[in-house]
Parts: sequence; structure tokens; C-alpha cells
Amino acid sequence: MKKVLMGNHAVSLGVKLARVNVIAAYPITPQSQIVELLSEMCADGEIDAEFLKVESEHSSMACCIGASLAGARAFTATSSQGLLLMHEMLHWAAGSRTPVVMTNVNRGVSPPWTIWTDQTDSVSQRDTGWIQVYCENNQEVIDTILQAYWVAEKVSLPFMVVYDGFYLSHTSEPVDVPEQNIVDSFLKPYEPFYKIDVEKPHSINSIVYPSHYMEFRHNIKKSMDSVPSILKQCLAEFKKHFNREYSTIEEYRNDDAEITLITSSTVTSTARILIDEFRKKGIKIGLVKLRLFNPFPHDDILRALKGKSKVGVIDRNYSPGNGGVFAQTLKFSISQVAGMPEVYPFIVGLGGRDVTEEVLGEAVEIMFNGKHRGEKEIWIGLKD
Repeated sequence: MKKVLMGNHAVSLGVKLARVNVIAAYPITPQSQIVELLSEMCADGEIDAEFLKVESEHSSMACCIGASLAGARAFTATSSQGLLLMHEMLHWAAGSRTPVVMTNVNRGVSPPWTIWTDQTDSVSQRDTGWIQVYCENNQEVIDTILQAYWVAEKVSLPFMVVYDGFYLSHTSEPVDVPEQNIVDSFLKPYEPFYKIDVEKPHSINSIVYPSHYMEFRHNIKKSMDSVPSILKQCLAEFKKHFNREYSTIEEYRNDDAEITLITSSTVTSTARILIDEFRKKGIKIGLVKLRLFNPFPHDDILRALKGKSKVGVIDRNYSPGNGGVFAQTLKFSISQVAGMPEVYPFIVGLGGRDVTEEVLGEAVEIMFNGKHRGEKEIWIGLKD
């Protein structure tokens, strides 16, 4: 059924379709509408789920972890400082191997206070052990919620669905909302291999000695390494059920490109327009949209960049002292591979500043001219 939905409400409907059992919530702009609508659905009986109002995001994630350990399908949503307050619990969710799904609506990190988008909140949680997928439009948002549970429950790792605050969260677009019976055939009920017996509650806070701690971490590594192939299995099943196609990365006019831009989220839509303009001038430039960020889709990126002379990475995030996080990760991924392109790491659009065709065009001109070659980070759009 086609509906006109803002991104936040697309998430709410996705959570309903996934037949989530427990929703824990604490409000924060720009995600609050997600849990507001879910609370109404719970109150009206549209969802057979327990809605937990908690006193902080830290508690919200703690509730989701407990629910997941007891065998429930759990969900929460947050943004920016709320995600940062969860940080300790994000490690617990991954280390406890709970397939919790969370939406993070990207918002810049304070101070100074901002409510507008950039990705610094989510990329700064890369090392907590969560799978991260970045969405470009509201159709992708609702579809990724369903895919997230499918994958997370296969690999026993938590999954973060990420999209731009306000550009998607509060913008309405046509969305094809899947039928419940088709979702049920795609996403089976959660059946954990182990779960806590709530009829005989015990808590054994075991300590792991050095003789075994590394093996726990290595088990997470093995599961995380399997994510790209499991996600591809999921996307193949998704296409069979819903006739919509996704991948870990999405290439646009990249086959014969000499230079390539790498983007994520809504910036990708603007970049496609720019690529078409350059192509009209006979300039061979292509685009790679990075959908799966963690784990980094190493093999797919190597294939997409083979034979290119230069690649520009558009980071809407910033790690002080290190530059853009997507560019850092790309450099590490290709550093030991011969024949990879020269990397131009661009910082744009922090705190919700518009990333226009002109901004991306300036990045392309810098790549053509070789200006700022070898620099750790190249900022575009700064005021004098």
C-alpha cells in the first residue's frame, strides 16, 4: 500500500510490521516522532508490544538488552547526545550478542548545541560492535528495519539503522508499505538459541579471566566478518518477497569512470544529479553509495574502485585530529592493495549545513586539479 510518510513514521510502521515485542523509549529531537507513534499504536492495541517509558537513553538500551536476552524482539530509537549516553550499553548489547535493532537519526554532537544533521554521533560508535547501515530515502528506511531484524537475529549482533535528521526524519515521501502477510513470510518469529528463563530469574554476573576473554572477542569478529555475506542473502530474499533491490554498496555510472565519489545517506541523491551534469560534458566520473558502513564492505569497495585513478570520499562527520571517518576507514581498507586510487578526503555539511551540487562540484574540481593532494582532510564550504 502506497502512503506518504515522513522518515520517522516509516520507522514506526516498520517496527509494527516486524512484530516487535518490547519498545523502550526516551525522547530526543529529531527522533521523538518514532516512539510517539509507536506509543499510540501500543495504547490502541495495534501492536502487541510492551512499551517502556524510561528515564534516560542508557536505561532504554539496558531494557532492550534485558528483553532480548529473555527472547523478545526489542527496539529503540535515539539521536546525538542520547546515543552518546548509551555508549556503555552499546558495548553490552554487542558483547551479550543481543540482536537489538535501533534507529539513530543523525544529529550533530554538542557543544555548541545543534539539532541538525551530521553523522558524527553514529560513526563515533563504530567500535562498539554494532552493524551500521545508512539510508538515502524513506522507502529504504522502512525496508531496512525489516532487513535489520533478519540479519541481526542470524548473526546475534545488534543493528543500527541510520538516516539524516530532518532531511528524512521530517520530510514526507511516497513509501510502499509492505503487506503484513508478506512481511511474515520474510521475517520469521525470533527464536534465540539461548534465552533467560523469566519464570526462574537468576543473574550470574560472571567474570571472564584472561584465559578466555580473547575468545569471546574473536567470536564477535567471526560473526561480524560474516555480515556482508549474510546481508546479501537477506537482500536476495527481500527482492523475492518485495521486488525491491538493495546491496552493500550501490554504484551509479561507475563502470567506465576514471574518478569516483563515495557518498552516503541523502547526499547521494544530490551527487547523482552532479554526476549526470559532468557526464553531459563527457567527463567520466562515477558514484559509489556506501550503504553498509560497519562492517566495512572491503571486497565490494575494492571491486568498485579497481582501475580508478582518484576517489573522493564525502564525509558528513568529523573526528578531531583524524578527519572524516568514512575516509579513514577506506584508506585502511585499501592500504595493502596494489593499484588502488589516490584518496581525497572531504569534510562537508556539518551541523546540517546544506551539501549542494556546488559543494560537491568543488570537491570534483579539486580532484581534477590535484589541489590539496595528500592532505589528511579537505574542508569545503567554510565561511571566511
